[in-house]
Parts: sequence; C-alpha cells; structure tokens
Amino acid sequence: MIVIGIDPGLATVGFGVILKNGEVITPVSYGCIRTSAEKQTPERLMEIYNEVCALLEKYAPDMIAIERLFFSKNVTNAMSVSEARGVIFLAAQQKNIPVFEYTPNRVKQAVTGSGRADKKQMQEMIKRLLGLDEIPQPDDAADGLSIALCHINQYG
Repeated sequence: MIVIGIDPGLATVGFGVILKNGEVITPVSYGCIRTSAEKQTPERLMEIYNEVCALLEKYAPDMIAIERLFFSKNVTNAMSVSEARGVIFLAAQQKNIPVFEYTPNRVKQAVTGSGRADKKQMQEMIKRLLGLDEIPQPDDAADGLSIALCHINQYG
C-alpha cells in the first residue's frame, strides 16, 4: 500500500510518500511544492494542481491522507489553504484515489502518542519511526510524512 500524506497550503504544500508492505513501513519520498507570492492565486493553484497530479502519476498511491483544516483566527490563511485543498481533492478524484482527512491533533496523537506534541517532538519521532538519518526538511515535508504515517496507523 502506498500512501501520500499532504500538508496543504497556498505557498507551500508538504508531501510524504510512504510504502507499507506487510508490517514494513518505508519512506519513499518527501518534499514540498512551493508557489511564489508574486503570482496571482489562480496561477498558484494551477501549479499546485499540476504538481500534485505529477506526484499521483509518479507514485500511483492507493490513498491520500491530508490535514483537515481547522479554523483559526487568520481567516485569510484559512481561505487560501481551503483553495489549495480543493485542487488537491480534484486531482485525487480525477484519479479515483480515496482521500482521508486528519486533524493536526489526531496526527500528533498517532505519531507521538500525545495530541499536544510540539513540532520538534513530531520531527524526531518521524525520523525514528521511519529510520531516517536526519529530520526531514523543510518542516512541511516532515508534516506530509507525519500525515501519511498517521493514516497507515489508523488504516492498519
């Protein structure tokens, strides 16, 4: 089973690709899709869509896990994240890949055992659990791996 975890955003979309073969969990790839603030939102959304489509084509995941948006005080940011999530959902739907959503607290709980874990704890656990030599950089990529691992733990 191949799972792509996605941490959505307009400026940066973090992703992590994990393969589960029996009881063995292997990180395949991780990174970020970045868009320039100098471009208009529609252009940025098209970039995200195209890059996500390329990821889906390259890794042929069985499932996608994405961070569920939680409303914060920054409404503008919440709107742009929602727009990015929309194009990610569209790309997944066009490939008939099921999408599962997880709250940030659920991801923290699944990875560290505590829904209140901080970013450093999360990164260290991802490094350990996936047998990586170093903490994945940038943070958004580590978040993508965390979301994928959460789904694998949840899905079984």
